[in-house]
Amino acid sequence: MDAPQPAGRSGGVVATLAFAGTVAAVMQTLVTPLIAELPQILHTSSSNAAWVITITLLVAAVCVPISGRLGDLLGKRRMLLACSVPLVLGSVVCAMASSVVPMIVGRGLQGMGMGMVPLGISLLRDVVPKERLSSSIALVSASMGIGGALGLPIASAVAQYANWRVLFWGSAVLALTISTLIWFLIPDVPAGARGQRFDVPGALGLATGLVCLLLAISKGAEWGWTSATTIGLFAASVVALLVWGLWELRTEDPLVDLRTTARPRVLITNIASLFVGFGMYAGMLIAPQLLQFPEATGYGLGQSMLAAGLWMAPGGVMMMLVSPLGGKLTDSRGPKFTLICGVLVIAIGYGVALLLMGSAWGLMVFLMVSSSGVGLAYGAMPALIMSSVPLSETAAANGFNTLMRSLGTSVGAAVIGAVLSQLTLTTGGYTFTSEDGFRTGLMVGCGVAVVAVVIASFIPAVRGAAATGDTPDAAASPEVAAVKG
Repeated sequence: MDAPQPAGRSGGVVATLAFAGTVAAVMQTLVTPLIAELPQILHTSSSNAAWVITITLLVAAVCVPISGRLGDLLGKRRMLLACSVPLVLGSVVCAMASSVVPMIVGRGLQGMGMGMVPLGISLLRDVVPKERLSSSIALVSASMGIGGALGLPIASAVAQYANWRVLFWGSAVLALTISTLIWFLIPDVPAGARGQRFDVPGALGLATGLVCLLLAISKGAEWGWTSATTIGLFAASVVALLVWGLWELRTEDPLVDLRTTARPRVLITNIASLFVGFGMYAGMLIAPQLLQFPEATGYGLGQSMLAAGLWMAPGGVMMMLVSPLGGKLTDSRGPKFTLICGVLVIAIGYGVALLLMGSAWGLMVFLMVSSSGVGLAYGAMPALIMSSVPLSETAAANGFNTLMRSLGTSVGAAVIGAVLSQLTLTTGGYTFTSEDGFRTGLMVGCGVAVVAVVIASFIPAVRGAAATGDTPDAAASPEVAAVKG
């Protein structure tokens, strides 16, 4: 492994990778201001237009663990550059689209580039000095949340005051800028798993299982949770993932080393990540709806999409400010402590929301508090993972952890969506989510955050090496275990 870069050079690396994560997140939220207009823009039905959102989720879920493994095999810089290509192409395709099919293709291409963040986090372990590693991991990991929070008001302003195609031409320029920065500023570190083969059957098996699972979760409400299609997809995902797991345990060079993943420190962190993803997304789903609901309901705040985005933007700023502090906390107390603190802060944020949901200022405070917790938690999880796996598996392990967070947000969207759609009231012939529905959703988010605290408390403490040190302890590294054992 190359020696860590000097502080000046590593600063450019961290800034580039954080920018890359922010841009990737902006691309995910890019179409949010256009959701209501997509059927008219693309000359299609609302059901078909919804695939513009769904396809990005599906492709990202499949490609993130695959790009992580390829990063271990071929080199992380090479794969970062590879991820930037579909981001550029997808943006151009979307900008030129006049119907739903090319728009779906372009959004799918954008989803292929979402592996940048776990790749970037794993690269930090190779090039950043040890004393700056925790804060760097925290910043790059939180960049997805930062981009999501800041991207919404920016996209809303562009959509409101300019042609919608400008959004995608702008994202193409951003993606091209990212690829240029990667080319010039990111060092070429030797691949940690060079010489091993890529697990094609494992990739196909995981893709099949994830697509079936996420389709069932994201479309279950529309198709009916008890419909033959939804139940069939859930059953197919169980079968596919079981077969995939058996294959991964038998093959010599697996896509995801399930034996490493089953180690208590990694396993419990990944389980906690599911609940953290759920807890984070519940508030992000509820707050904009409360802000934009008509004032005539008695609890809606009547804000425009742009105004709602501006009320939410300080949450992204807080995440940016808190992330480096989370790195310092990890250095002094360890990533487990930081994760527990982060999820506790998210739970406190929901408490604030339940008390202050009647005002835009109250919801802004809620998002600032909860986003601070997300910044702490999202920085701690990769540190926990990387302290527990061999260097040859860092990108794949981070990709799998990112996948767990994404699954948590998908489940959170489905559960909170079901709550909001069930607890309704009808006024003037229109049906709205009731105030009790929003309060119930916030309580569910708070409860899930508390469960995440309990799960995180069972993460075993690291032995020997520092939480974000160079080589994991004996329990995490078979090579070290063999020497010490």
